[in-house]
Amino acid sequence: MAEPATDTWILVTDSEKALFLRNHGDAEFPHFKVEQIETQDNPSTGEQAANRPGRFNDGPNVHRSAVADTDWHELAKERFAHDLADTLYKMAHAGRFDRMVIAASPKILGELRGNFHKEVEDRIVGEIPKTLTNHTLEDIEKSIVSELQ
Repeated sequence: MAEPATDTWILVTDSEKALFLRNHGDAEFPHFKVEQIETQDNPSTGEQAANRPGRFNDGPNVHRSAVADTDWHELAKERFAHDLADTLYKMAHAGRFDRMVIAASPKILGELRGNFHKEVEDRIVGEIPKTLTNHTLEDIEKSIVSELQ
């Protein structure tokens, strides 16, 4: 993997927050600045569900079984990764970045990979399966540089 050279973009994301950073330093002395932040309001499934979980009869007897409700919270996390991949495509297509390093939780990194357009894939110079969204910018810099060496 390549070190974050000047003007390399770094996407730090989990399932609800994305930080778009740009290295204004160089590979040896990085200096990340926040270019854009995206967040998703994703309440728990219980807060999003309209009704109690359903039940159905198991046949002619009085026994009833519960029906699992849709996990709206988990669906929103997957949708966030899909929307983020679309955002990256639009940014790449507009020429906003030539090089991208992605640091994401392993699950989200997998979701992103499945949704990347070739134009984005060609610009990715490093992937880090780690959740760094709630770290300080200084800690993110240190972690990214150490992972890419």
